[in-house]
This record gives sequence, structure tokens and C-alpha cells, in this order.
Amino acid sequence: MKRLNFGLPRLYIRFYAAILVILLLFSLAVMQVWRRGGGPLERSNATLSRVMQNVLAPPDAPREAQQAALENVARGLNAHMTLYTRDWKPLAVVGDQIPSRHWRQRGITGPPPESFVRLPDGRKLLSSEPLGFARPRAMLNNTLMLLAVGLGIAAFPLVRGLTKRLERLQHGVDLLGAGDLKARVQVEGKDEVARLALSFNRTADQIERLVGAHKTLLANASHELRTPLARIRLALELIKDGVDAKRRAGLEQDIAELNELLDEILLASRLGAVVDDTTLEEIDLLALAAEECARYDDAVLDGESAVMQGDPRLLRRLLRNLLENAHRHGKPPANVGIANDGGTARLTVWDDGPGVPEAEFEQVFEPFYRRRNTRDNSGAGLGLALVRQIARRHGGEARCVLMADGRSGFEITLPLTPGKP
Repeated sequence: MKRLNFGLPRLYIRFYAAILVILLLFSLAVMQVWRRGGGPLERSNATLSRVMQNVLAPPDAPREAQQAALENVARGLNAHMTLYTRDWKPLAVVGDQIPSRHWRQRGITGPPPESFVRLPDGRKLLSSEPLGFARPRAMLNNTLMLLAVGLGIAAFPLVRGLTKRLERLQHGVDLLGAGDLKARVQVEGKDEVARLALSFNRTADQIERLVGAHKTLLANASHELRTPLARIRLALELIKDGVDAKRRAGLEQDIAELNELLDEILLASRLGAVVDDTTLEEIDLLALAAEECARYDDAVLDGESAVMQGDPRLLRRLLRNLLENAHRHGKPPANVGIANDGGTARLTVWDDGPGVPEAEFEQVFEPFYRRRNTRDNSGAGLGLALVRQIARRHGGEARCVLMADGRSGFEITLPLTPGKP
């Protein structure tokens, strides 16, 4: 069974993308609020810069006063400090001078600044020991981005694990829909997905029991119906001299149709219910068609060899039903054509009759559908339905199509064996 594709990303991708978008929006919102209101770290830095200006000498004080004030600030601290003017000219130095704004360049020597305090009057104080928080806004932005990336990475296995369970459940549903009534899914965890898996398994159990009971009923009904049919046929043979020949022929035809109906009902039930363990064989479709066409005097075969893997019994039944349909409802001769179309065998069957109206192209494949105003209305009404079921069992399709001359025919497409003509 083909998986449906609606052109949308897979569930886990959408789920994971939603988490990432939420994290990004949250980070942007926090950054915006911080930028508008000012965070506590930024306010503490502003307070520190004001305190340092109050402690240090005024900008226009002599260098001696600047040096004395800076030494007073550095008292008891194992720190190197350098006070710069607004235009980065040194005013006072405690310990080794800390390079100015070019301290990141190669070849610059000196202790690196741990703190950078911009005073309200424009002066800059660099310290080798931390006095406050360096660039709090950038620190917040980096922290939020790292947090978002970390949460995104951690969320991926959680999201993927959840969707993998859903994918396994979907695979089980596909198997059940394809006819594998033994398909079950593993129950993992105790959440909603686990309860859904339990519900699926219970439903599959019920379906398997119902289909099994249905098959048993059909098999028993077939057996029970064939017994009285055999008795009727035996009685008909015993009293053949006392029955009108025309009536006897009608009874024999009715008995044959009942037997055919029972066979087709059982075959349709087996094909539509469960994928059985039929062993596939390598078959030449042309040779198989030649054997079936030989059963009819008015069948014409034309085509090329087409080798495929299939069940010869079912494919023989497919060809026989198509030829029988043409014999009963069409006009001789019945034509059979086989052609290779890439990796696909194309089997076409048509006759010289008017064919099927285009409005009934799909209805003729419905079980027990009978067309009106046909030359022969006999049959069980399951022949073409079985043709489509057998074609689909082999990975192909059966359809009614318009021919080049405007009449209709039946076209069956079947996959060929790779590497074979």
C-alpha cells in the first residue's frame, strides 16, 4: 500500500520547528523587555560608575590628586588599575598599566582588563580585578541564545522518539489495511500514544476474529451447499429419461452456475481478506495467455514475452475471466494483446462488440454488478471484480479503457521481473 503524501513536512519536523520558534520568540521577547526597562545588571553598573566618579578626583584635578584617589580605590585589592580620559589618555596608574582600547590586538602586553567602567563624565576605568559586570546586555543575549540552542538540541530526541512511535503505529495500520490481520504494534509507555496502540491492537484482534468467522462461515456454507447440489445432480442423472431434455439442460446450467458462484465467492473472500502465503513463481505471461486462448476457437493472441513473478493459478483465472467475459457479453473474436512498457506488462483484452459504455467503466468491476441489455446475462457477476483483485494482489491494476477505434476494452498492468524482457 502506498503511503499518502500531502506535500507537507513530516510531523516530527513540524513539531520540532514549533519548539524552536517558541524558544526564539521567548528569547527575543526577554531581550526586548531588558532593552526597554534596563536589567538589574545594567542598573548596578550605572550605580558603580556613579560611585567611582564620586570617589575619584574630578576630571580637571591635578595628576597627583588623580593618582592619590586611584590608589585609595585600589587599597587592599591585588589589582592593576588604569584611569583614562575621555579620549583614552592615561590619568593615573596603579600597578602595571592596562592597555587602552587596543588591548585585543596582537603584540600588546600588559594585564588584561576584567572590568571596564565608563564614568558619567566620560572617563574610563580599567581594572584587572572584576568590579562589576562587563557588557551585561551581551551576556544576557548570549545566555539566552545558548539556552535556546541547548533546549533545541535536547528537545530533538524527545520529539523524534514520540513521532517514531506514531510512525510505527501508522505502519501497523498500513499492514492491517493491506490485509495482514496478524499486524500488531508494540505498546511503549503509558501515555496517549500507548493507549492508542492498545486500542489498535484490540481493534485488530476483533477484525481478525470477525474475518476468521466470515471465512469459516463461507467455507461451511460452500460445503453445505455443494452437498445438496451433488444430490440434485445425481437425482437428475437417475431420472434423465423422465425429464424433458430442455428442462434437464436448464437444470444442469443452473447447477453449473451455482458451483461457479460458490467458487468465485470463496476466491473473492480469500483475496480481499488476508494476504496468504502463496509462493510466487517466474511466469511468462505470453505463454500463459496462449494456453488460455487455446481453450476458445475465437480467441486471437498477439504480443511479446513478458516475464513476471506471480501466482500462475490466479493469473490463469484472471485471463480466463476476461476471455469468458468477452465470450459471454461481446462479439467474436476475442483479442488478447501483451506489450512491454518499461518495467510493466500491459495486457489488453477486447472484442468486436460495442463494449462497455464509458459511464460504466468503474461499475463493471463492482461485485454482482450486471449490465442491462447484454446478449448474455448469465454468470455470477464476480468475474471482473476478481480480475481487479488478482491484478492488485500482484501489484498491478485493472481498468476499462477506450480503444483507438472508440470501442472499450480491458487493460491490465502488471509489474515485470527486473532484468527480464
